[in-house]
Amino acid sequence: MATKTTKRPSARERLLAASDELFYRDGVHSTGIDAVIEKAGVAKGSLYYIFGGKDELVAAYLTRMDEAFRRRVEASFAKHPDAPARQLVQAMEDLVARASVPDYRGCPFVNVACEFSDPAHVARLCVTRNKQYLATRLVEIATAAGASDPAELADALALVIDGVYATSQTYGPGCGPMRTAPRVTALLIDAACAPRI
Repeated sequence: MATKTTKRPSARERLLAASDELFYRDGVHSTGIDAVIEKAGVAKGSLYYIFGGKDELVAAYLTRMDEAFRRRVEASFAKHPDAPARQLVQAMEDLVARASVPDYRGCPFVNVACEFSDPAHVARLCVTRNKQYLATRLVEIATAAGASDPAELADALALVIDGVYATSQTYGPGCGPMRTAPRVTALLIDAACAPRI
């Protein structure tokens, strides 16, 4: 009888998995390359051969975080394909649920933006790409919902989203301020989409 063998993840995959955990949990600057290498169980040369250095590893980590973020956001929007206003509220409800789990450490992009002051650094460019994607999607959905000023509504919702990220860390998972986010979102949508007299 043949035994089934499980294929071990590649060195690249193990390095990315280790960086996902360590960079998110402990921060990029606080996590040394040696910690990532040890967690991944690879030789030091593998990291430099595959990524070239820490900056490239950070960019790969943020690219994975961005891909996961987009999948989550689009899955939230897809729950109400013909109701754009409800899509925005749903996305906020899903974010609050995600931000309420005990090991949630906030938005990896906000965290990285706080760690890297140079706007031209590759990590900050990844942050900008993620935030531009979110802004674009919020404007698109605000437009479909009939907002009189879609960009203004998108900006207000982006502020609420960042508020959820911050309060999850300062007040704690499931805190009162965070739980108000879906209701605040609905109020902002109602005000933005109300007929002007």
